[in-house]
Amino acid sequence: MRILLVRHAATAGNLQHRYIGTTDEPLCPEGRAQLAKLHFPPPELLVCSPLRRCTETAELLFPGRPYLTEPDFRECDFGVFEGKNYADLNGRPDYQAWIDAGGMLPFPGGESPESFRKRCTAAFSALLRNHPAVGNMALIVHGGTIMSILSDRLGGGYFSYQLPNAGHYWLTIETR
Repeated sequence: MRILLVRHAATAGNLQHRYIGTTDEPLCPEGRAQLAKLHFPPPELLVCSPLRRCTETAELLFPGRPYLTEPDFRECDFGVFEGKNYADLNGRPDYQAWIDAGGMLPFPGGESPESFRKRCTAAFSALLRNHPAVGNMALIVHGGTIMSILSDRLGGGYFSYQLPNAGHYWLTIETR
């Protein structure tokens, strides 16, 4: 099975380096332009996070193709950091504590990195179990979702799989 993992294209918040997790932003013009350069073979199965930036990316990459949404592929809930960037958060004790912990503390008022990663990897495992006969699929999701899946499946550090907006990986899984 071949799986295309695509991070959604850019939003205004992404361009401003904001923590955009639960905020349901649309793609910005720059994000739409990123997608005009990408061409992939149509997948047998297309699955997206339900957030608008992912469904819009899917609709632009694979026009007219039906897709499933998977709620557990949504981005992490950044809690009180949501919608803010480094300049907004710099000097806050809760942000500094989070930075000092290497991003491993729960987001204040939000989700813990551990529960986020478990949510994403459980959803990915269920997707594979529920669609064993699919030869190729595409997932249009968030950077954190992709980092969770790949670090779980391939090992290595979570942050080693970071992607820019509209970046992608191909993953091949042997099925028996």
